[in-house]
Amino acid sequence: MKQIYIDYIADLLHVKTWQVENCAHLFEEGCTTPFISRYRKEKTGGLEDIEVAEIKHWTDEFVEMEKRKSTIIDTISGLGALTDELREKIELCVIPNELEDLYLPYRPKRRTRATAAKEAGLEPLADKMFAVKCPDPVLEAKKYLNDKVSSVDDALAGARDIIAERISETASVRETLREIFRTRRVVSKVTKAAKESPEAAKYRTYFDFSMPIQRIPSHNLLAILRAENEGFLKVSVDADPERCVKKLYYDFCQEHSYPSRSLSEQINMAIEDSYKRLLEPSISNEILKEAKKKADIESIAVFGENLKQLLLSAPIGQKRTMAVDPGFRNGCKIACLDENGGLLHHEIIFPHPPQNEKVKSIIAVTSMIEKYKIQAIAVGNGTASRETEEFLKKVEMPEGCKVWMVSEDGASIYSASEVAREEFPNEDVTVRGAVSIGRRLMDPLAELVKIDPKSLGVGQYQHDVDQSLLKEKLDNTVEMCVNSVGVNLNTASPYLLSYVAGIGPALAANIVAYRGENGGFSSRAELKKVPRLGAKAFEQCAGFLRVRGAANPLDASAVHPEAYHIVDAMAKDLKVKTSELVGNASLISQIQPAKYVDDSFGLPTINDILKELAKPGLDPREEAKAFEFSSDVHSLEDLFPGMELPGIVTNITNFGAFVDIGLHENGLIHVSQMGVKGLADPSKVLKLHQHVKVTVLQVDLDRKRISLRLMK
Repeated sequence: MKQIYIDYIADLLHVKTWQVENCAHLFEEGCTTPFISRYRKEKTGGLEDIEVAEIKHWTDEFVEMEKRKSTIIDTISGLGALTDELREKIELCVIPNELEDLYLPYRPKRRTRATAAKEAGLEPLADKMFAVKCPDPVLEAKKYLNDKVSSVDDALAGARDIIAERISETASVRETLREIFRTRRVVSKVTKAAKESPEAAKYRTYFDFSMPIQRIPSHNLLAILRAENEGFLKVSVDADPERCVKKLYYDFCQEHSYPSRSLSEQINMAIEDSYKRLLEPSISNEILKEAKKKADIESIAVFGENLKQLLLSAPIGQKRTMAVDPGFRNGCKIACLDENGGLLHHEIIFPHPPQNEKVKSIIAVTSMIEKYKIQAIAVGNGTASRETEEFLKKVEMPEGCKVWMVSEDGASIYSASEVAREEFPNEDVTVRGAVSIGRRLMDPLAELVKIDPKSLGVGQYQHDVDQSLLKEKLDNTVEMCVNSVGVNLNTASPYLLSYVAGIGPALAANIVAYRGENGGFSSRAELKKVPRLGAKAFEQCAGFLRVRGAANPLDASAVHPEAYHIVDAMAKDLKVKTSELVGNASLISQIQPAKYVDDSFGLPTINDILKELAKPGLDPREEAKAFEFSSDVHSLEDLFPGMELPGIVTNITNFGAFVDIGLHENGLIHVSQMGVKGLADPSKVLKLHQHVKVTVLQVDLDRKRISLRLMK
């Protein structure tokens, strides 16, 4: 990668140039982000996975920019207009707008007013006027009258069209206006369509709205732009046209010298036309896009952090689980699962109105709990969830068996997906949905990777942001979460395996097929027998895969096979077997890390190995905690200002956090109600699925909105 790109990335991300350079080389060698951040810390200087992912994003961006530069240079060269100076400017570009500005005068375009003027032979006149070598433009214009140009006014108008286009394609002019526009305000005004549409009411705040473009919160801008797309608002940047035109005229004079009075009038008219007709719409659109991109990045970052917290939610582990998808008229769908999430049994009970078969349902649930040795009960948090939770309290539970509320977001998407059909070809969507609820409780990460993250209910304006950036962020987040936890090679689904570094869907399918034919893996090394899993893929994935019960205990740890010899050397020096060293804190404390540093493995890696040996295969996720909603709240009418309630954080945005207090409608803790003075980032105060205490501030029954304050 070129040094100009390395320097730019380093400056942008506030890291060292050698860190960027090393990461770029590792990417070129086919290394993945999780592998680099976990097993190449000496090369990266200990960069976190999110920092390595950002470097990967920008290296990919500049690979594409190099292709774009090649296309531009070829095009300009084909026109015979490529100079050494222009080539150098193009090759030194690192900002897309600057590159496109350089290309703009040469880019193929539709027929314009300037094109017509050139065809009429007026370009020489425009050149003289533009170069300020035409003190009397009226006299000069008379020389260009012909069958296509019938009057002096027409000649001057055509020359102005050429000048206007030329000005609009000048890189310095465009950048000057960008700087001005960036300091201005975004303005939105209500349209006639909005006044006649009830759907526009939700945008009422923005019907007459104005805010500096540099200060507007991302959620406000995305809402405004969505409303504009729906035809309810007209959005603009309030740059002062008179000021902009004066600035452009002044800059023209500084570059070309001051024109005569009569030429000055023509130049001013050309600049005014260029600004109003060509520059203002283009630059305004650019600046709004620029602001939107910034808002997209902020919104996507929030989504990514929420997704990370959701995927890393505490699992209850391998317990026999009863999963309940609650409902009224259509009953509660129940699925009983074994320790590995396999479906043992399913049926429907009707404990709620209109059937009210409470006794029959209690008997059925009790029987299933006893027959399938149920250790935990998962209840979906949708319709009838509170009523079902209350019903289950009447059932006698085995010791230690608890009822857990589980988010249903995305369960219906999963149940109708190809993934679900492959897993349960003989079951209907209701059974698949119930199974998903149960498996989410057992291991949220393993189950949620099967569902499009956009269906999990933790985004902010997710359909309005750049979808390619969103996909990149969400894919990176899932990959990071899966690899940070590690994957059981002998039980993981192909969907979970596909997110392991270096594997992907095709190799995941091959691994599962091999597992089915050979009865599971006895070691990590056996992975090399999987079809199409070569040395590079093994290097990338092996450290993140766990083989429980393997002959070599390191196969169940995060120690990479490339470093097994280091652990063997440590054990040999302590005169014990490697198996005796693993998990033995007393022995590990006697090891001097510096002794095992060499050219390939530095101190950061050795320290990671020691940390892993102390607690091999440790799951980084927290322990699951049960939760109960207030028994006094069942509807919005039960709420009143000042009421204190327990709740669970279900979504975090830039403007606040949504909290489930046991109703169908979530309440909102606005950022101003989080009790932290001057706070602008709710994610610094709250985490997804955090158990909180809140105070009810206001209840809007008509709009079904609940305002909350976070309690200390």
